[in-house]
Amino acid sequence: MRLSRDWPRVLRRAWSVRLMALAILLTAAEVGLPYLSDLLPARLMSALAGLSAGGAFVARLIAQKGFEDE
Repeated sequence: MRLSRDWPRVLRRAWSVRLMALAILLTAAEVGLPYLSDLLPARLMSALAGLSAGGAFVARLIAQKGFEDE
């Protein structure tokens, strides 16, 4: 395994990275969920985190505009 040559560009522009960051934020938000239990359904954050992680997996496999295979 090796680091991509344009990893800074990938970090800024790749949808897989954006969706994984969203999954991380949603997972972290689950910590505060007990305090918001009256406002949000019980498993909403878990479902959203799972969906965004799954989206990141799919986005990693799809060719994105502006990126070329090495």
